[in-house]
Amino acid sequence: MEIACPGDCPYLVSAREHPSATALRRQQDDISSLVRMVRDLNERQSQLSFLVLTFLLRYQAPEFQPLLDEDVADATAALAATYETAARGVIYEHRPRSLPAERLISALTPALAEAGQGGGTPFQRDAAVVLRRVETAARAAMAAAPDNRRAFLDVIGRVIRTPDNDAREPDQTDATPRVIIP
Repeated sequence: MEIACPGDCPYLVSAREHPSATALRRQQDDISSLVRMVRDLNERQSQLSFLVLTFLLRYQAPEFQPLLDEDVADATAALAATYETAARGVIYEHRPRSLPAERLISALTPALAEAGQGGGTPFQRDAAVVLRRVETAARAAMAAAPDNRRAFLDVIGRVIRTPDNDAREPDQTDATPRVIIP
């Protein structure tokens, strides 16, 4: 049963202010997984990791081909390998195993190129470090939740808030708050 109630309903306010223990535990786990990913990064690497994570959050995969954690891991591994070889002076473009990962690289490369203008080899090394961290985090999420093929992407969506991300959530301005009674 669902009851329409005003926004200042004490039950609704209480539910917003005091989320369940499960929700708190999930939030703590999500934040700690992203903190592990950015731990020990310098300032530029931290900025690059935020750039990559927000890019992944906003990325619109083609219809009927949703982006999965495996695609993220493959794409970031291939792109990191490309940056690592470029930092050593060898120009070689590593390719991922899947078409969705290839599309992700095609979309992510211009954003990284813009961020690294004039950065040269130090930027390439920093980008490789960040991309390897994203790869590791995506693979860890895949191992931790094998039944959820978007576990890493879901964590990013729950932790990082962007105006685009908030716009995708249901519009609450014209919807009446509701309390669900079992």
